[in-house]
Amino acid sequence: MTCTVTELLRSGTEALEQASESARLDAELLLGRLLGVSRAGLAARGDEPVAAGRAQDYRRLIERRLDGAPVAYLTGVREFWSLPLAVSPAVLVPRPETELLVELALATLPAGQPASVLDLGTGSGAIAIALAHERPRDRIVAVDVSPAALEVARGNAERLGLPGIEWRLGSWLEAVPSERFDLIVSNPPYVAAADPALASLAAEPRLALSPGPSGLEALAAIVDAAPRHLAGAGWLLLEHGERQGADVRGLLERRGFASIRTQDDLSAKPRVTLGRLNSHSKETP
Repeated sequence: MTCTVTELLRSGTEALEQASESARLDAELLLGRLLGVSRAGLAARGDEPVAAGRAQDYRRLIERRLDGAPVAYLTGVREFWSLPLAVSPAVLVPRPETELLVELALATLPAGQPASVLDLGTGSGAIAIALAHERPRDRIVAVDVSPAALEVARGNAERLGLPGIEWRLGSWLEAVPSERFDLIVSNPPYVAAADPALASLAAEPRLALSPGPSGLEALAAIVDAAPRHLAGAGWLLLEHGERQGADVRGLLERRGFASIRTQDDLSAKPRVTLGRLNSHSKETP
């Protein structure tokens, strides 16, 4: 029996209501991607029939979503900073709250003059690509420990016409052993190993989600090494969990950073903590 676009959307939405807080949106994104039309296009074609084979493909996508696969993995794309990024199970799906890191980085970087920026744990390249898009004269270096993640990031930059980003393979600041930057930005893994939230994120790379028992291990490692890689009064910007702001501020204070503050995201949750290198804290790489 042939189904129309509207009928498929209704059945997909009803199926996803048990697993997603955005069932209708998920259903629309999956069918739109499959049919090659926008969400508005789906509404305009509501009465059009969908071929039996396409309808079956759609039901398979719904089943995979019910099994926990993120919509971005099923469509192969996620928008970040209004830029379409390819994503795969090799990388964490970019979150809207991470755009706060980009906003703060842009506000912190000197206006009207080129700067050097280091993005640690780049994943899909979202932060580095957004900054390169806004600041084409800046030198952007992006690091990840995963070769597969860097392949995704490079591909995204090439498709968006941003070939100037430097990609480095390595663990945090070990990938830039003798270099300094005006700004270091990172969205590292920060979920504690025993956090129940990890169960709902099982489809995404564990390496990009949890660094260890406390969730602070990667943050602490970055803060400890950052003074050796910041130029002048450079800035360090870190995304973290909503209950980790005080801990991250403490890490920065103990390492001699100044002008430390935590910024809330659009959901009013403490999300990014930043600090400026005190000139007395600068060390030799």
